Amino acid sequence: MTYLQAFRKYEKQLARPEELRYVFRYGRKLSYTDFILLLNTAISDADQAYLAEIVDRLSKDEPAQYIVGETEFYGLTLDVDARALIPRPETEELVALILAENASDDLKVLDIGTGTGAIALSLAKAQPTWHVLASDISSDALDLTQQNATKNAIKNVNFTLSDVFSNISENYDMIVSNPPYIADFEKVDMAKNVLDYEPHLALFAEDNGLAIYQKLAKNAVSYLTDNGKIYLEIGHLQGQAVSQLFQHHFPEKRVRVLQDLAGKDRMIVID
Repeated sequence: MTYLQAFRKYEKQLARPEELRYVFRYGRKLSYTDFILLLNTAISDADQAYLAEIVDRLSKDEPAQYIVGETEFYGLTLDVDARALIPRPETEELVALILAENASDDLKVLDIGTGTGAIALSLAKAQPTWHVLASDISSDALDLTQQNATKNAIKNVNFTLSDVFSNISENYDMIVSNPPYIADFEKVDMAKNVLDYEPHLALFAEDNGLAIYQKLAKNAVSYLTDNGKIYLEIGHLQGQAVSQLFQHHFPEKRVRVLQDLAGKDRMIVID
């Protein structure tokens, strides 16, 4: 049996067949060219066993990124596991927006709910003169953030265990957050690979998914510099509710709802 025949056989068994080749390539550290050249050769016993193991895990809806143990995000390679959410491409759009709109040196940035550290570490890497504080309510997630900072040799970031602002004492030029924003009633529509494996603490929020935004809106004024900005990721149906919430608490500031590349409301900027 060739590799190609083996892949075709196993892919028929999977709900997301494209993940099999992704995990195999990553696990075997094959370039795309090397993988293509391999396809029409006879599969080894070891690789056939490895494929069967991957298929078993994917069949149980384990996320491909957790099997691999890493994912790419805005030029960084981040370790990922069940301690934190897998970073999404939409969040890369938030990072790109922040960097495009803020060229100043020496900004103080607070990332609330940092998870893998995707946002905090991307900003710190792109802007070495910024001073970034990565915070999370989960000590396990914060350990993962520190692990990723070391992995990517990023020095200009510190870490704190905090439930939103509970352990924050300074003022910041920018507050960034991609908080839990899924309402409990949305569970029925969620994919099993998300619902069964990714941490619920980082997914769900009370008050129809708005609870963390309410805390941020109510208290952020005490932790922003006079001209400070807030950048948020939101659920695609939350644009009106979250923007109204922040406009109420920041009547003097501009509140913008911005769309992702799919045309869905995804980011809110308070500036």
